[in-house]
Amino acid sequence: MTNSGYHIPVLFKASIDGLQIAKDDVVVDVTFGGGGHSREILNRLGDDGVLMAFDQDTDAVANVIDDERLVFVNANFRFLSNFIKYYELETADAILADLGVSSHQFDTGGRGFSIREEGRLDMRMNQDARLTAYQVVNNYPEKELYRIFNSFADIKSVPRLVRDIVVRRKESPIESTKDLVDLLKDIVKGNKQTQYLAQVFQAIRIEVNDEMGALMDLLEQSAKILEDGGRLVVISYHSIEDRLVKNFIRSGNFTGVLEKDDVYGVVKKPLTAVNRKPIIPTAEEIAMNPRARSAKMRIAIKEAE
Repeated sequence: MTNSGYHIPVLFKASIDGLQIAKDDVVVDVTFGGGGHSREILNRLGDDGVLMAFDQDTDAVANVIDDERLVFVNANFRFLSNFIKYYELETADAILADLGVSSHQFDTGGRGFSIREEGRLDMRMNQDARLTAYQVVNNYPEKELYRIFNSFADIKSVPRLVRDIVVRRKESPIESTKDLVDLLKDIVKGNKQTQYLAQVFQAIRIEVNDEMGALMDLLEQSAKILEDGGRLVVISYHSIEDRLVKNFIRSGNFTGVLEKDDVYGVVKKPLTAVNRKPIIPTAEEIAMNPRARSAKMRIAIKEAE
């Protein structure tokens, strides 16, 4: 099914079923990773079907499937519109986004994503990108650190966190994940420590990769690229992502407030939710894959214009 050493797909069957793939569809998997979702999509496509798969991580290239129906793009999915046009596909019938960090990225200590694996403060999903976690932690002004942790982490001790980082980096640079974890362990102790560490790392990672900006670009482009009746399936792993997805499906913008398109009160809303509430993993799936516990999946259909 997948390169299980690279990534274990969450809500695997539900997400593929949610795409409702026809044999001759053009499908886009914007988060290729270990190729698990893509392999099953190819299984459901016929000879005339096309799968375009995106992944900005060069490590994912090793998992590319030898199939003439696959168009693999080693780039950020925020460039979806560009590459759809470049490959003369123009539109898509279904788009799948399994957001967040892959198991491979978490487990490769040198990438700097994990609170448990020691490595340099990196956290780049695109290893050719300029901004790293080291630069964020050691060079960002205090007000920018406040912005990151207030926006991208659900924690209460932001002033203490920012102060401790600033004081520590004046003494010597915070160079590794271990350096940062050791600093953070003094702020929160007890059974909430692991969650706190994960939240701080998450906030830095989101900043490094501009994850929210890329997600907003993807959602706006998906609404234009999908054929009428086409489906968008998004799996998110924290409330910030899920809120953007929910709001965009609900209202066509990121505030969640419906906007009227004209004086007659016609609502400008390109997508319609398939389910009122997000789909979540079963207890059995969470037991098999603990990283699934925070996943929420939303499915939307493109409305006819």
